[in-house]
Amino acid sequence: MNTVVLNNLSIGYTQKGNEKVVAQGLNAAINSGELTCLLGCNGVGKSTLLRTLSAFQPALGGDILLNADQTSELSPLISFTDKQLSRMIGIVLTEKPDVRNMTVEDLVGMGRSPYTGFWGTLTANDRQVVSEAIRMVGIEPLRGRMIHTLSDGERQKVMIAKALAQQTPIIYLDEPTAFLDYPSKVEMMQLLRRLAHEQQKTIFLSTHDVELALQLADCLWLMECVPHSDLQVRESNLLSVGTPRQLADNGALSRFVERDGIVFERDSLTMRVIKS
Repeated sequence: MNTVVLNNLSIGYTQKGNEKVVAQGLNAAINSGELTCLLGCNGVGKSTLLRTLSAFQPALGGDILLNADQTSELSPLISFTDKQLSRMIGIVLTEKPDVRNMTVEDLVGMGRSPYTGFWGTLTANDRQVVSEAIRMVGIEPLRGRMIHTLSDGERQKVMIAKALAQQTPIIYLDEPTAFLDYPSKVEMMQLLRRLAHEQQKTIFLSTHDVELALQLADCLWLMECVPHSDLQVRESNLLSVGTPRQLADNGALSRFVERDGIVFERDSLTMRVIKS
């Protein structure tokens, strides 16, 4: 079921009264129960798109529609209050949380703030939700640890548990595998895929880990950047949407991946480096 729909969306910034368009004419949908990965070269607008979807910055044009309660009704993002959005969208950013005197359980408990208020006291039900979020992510042994003692991978899992404790149908993640070693990257992507499938969450993330996305994503969004003049509006940002196989077959992945010395193998959905 479509949970998030982009309808002719334009994204970018307003600087000194002038609009700077990063990408426009974006049309796509994110489905519940699927892991959707956003790919694209540096500077193409992935972070801008995530911030716009999260309501951190306004769209320049078009619409973002949300299916708030898994019904057939879609409503504009701008029609929801901040409180309503806090119960609909969970966000996990790349930045490390700058906290020291807080345990894992305390930080995950902050995910309940849309229901308790920021300084609210957790009820028995809230604590049960927190425990379940910790269990789903598999970090029970860490619940009493202080945040600043955790590894990057452990910290990322805690932030995902916090988003799960928020009990939102939609979770956006900005580069959740950044700074992780390869086994931890695989574990993180497997976790997110499992949560999408088992919890019927709508999970959408940006990543530079192309090979992992090809293996584990149900759907890919590929923001292609075609060379253009600096004087032109960036209508050259094309959004290709489909399964990894579909984007391999239509040539979008080859255009994105292939460079001198790098070959994309369509049949196996793998990349091969040519030794010089």
